[in-house]
Amino acid sequence: MREALRAHESGTARVRELYATAEALARHEDIARAAERSGVPARLVPAEVLVAMVDTVHPQGLLAVCDLVGVPLEQVLAARPRLVAVLARVRDPGNAGTVIRAADAAGADAVILTDASVDVHNPKCVRSTAGSLFHLPIVTGVSLAGAAEELRSAGLTVLAADGAGALDLDRLQEDGANGVLHGGVAWVFGNEAWGLPQADREVADAVVRVPIHGHAESLNLAIAAALCLYATARVQRG
Repeated sequence: MREALRAHESGTARVRELYATAEALARHEDIARAAERSGVPARLVPAEVLVAMVDTVHPQGLLAVCDLVGVPLEQVLAARPRLVAVLARVRDPGNAGTVIRAADAAGADAVILTDASVDVHNPKCVRSTAGSLFHLPIVTGVSLAGAAEELRSAGLTVLAADGAGALDLDRLQEDGANGVLHGGVAWVFGNEAWGLPQADREVADAVVRVPIHGHAESLNLAIAAALCLYATARVQRG
């Protein structure tokens, strides 16, 4: 809620209305002040009405109605990004939202969700971003092959994260300024259950695995994405 109102004030998002219970407004006076300062109508509703408006079992008493997020890929590329996360066929809203949050934390310049991925406006996805949905550009509805081609044309190396990758993330980090992670990088992350099919891996310049040094069978998608994004950000920032 706070991040949505901050984005509204900065002009990067639009909040249409705020619905709240009297108790919630009293508990979150800063949100009430921010809404008033931004000219966002704050409408008092009974608790039972707000419960019917949301899909959570125990709502916090606040609900914002916002315009849909999303920018064209061309707008992202015009800003000369150096780190981009691409979600290919990612269907779980919690995982998608957590990757967006991790990308924001790592300092990524944008997140792209392909046309076969979950709707970024899914309520669970929105909640999982913890406000990061309003912090960085989100591109939706593009094909993986088309996005990879445009990212490559913009000077980014397209890396696919997959357990069967020929390259090792640890070794790429060791290469530092002399390696592929130092330049612009777009990471492609696949479906939670089956990863990236061969056809999707083939659109990348290279396939990279996150090494598992213990006995775990695999890593959760969001954890693997966070490791890849932070490793790249660490190399790029020197």
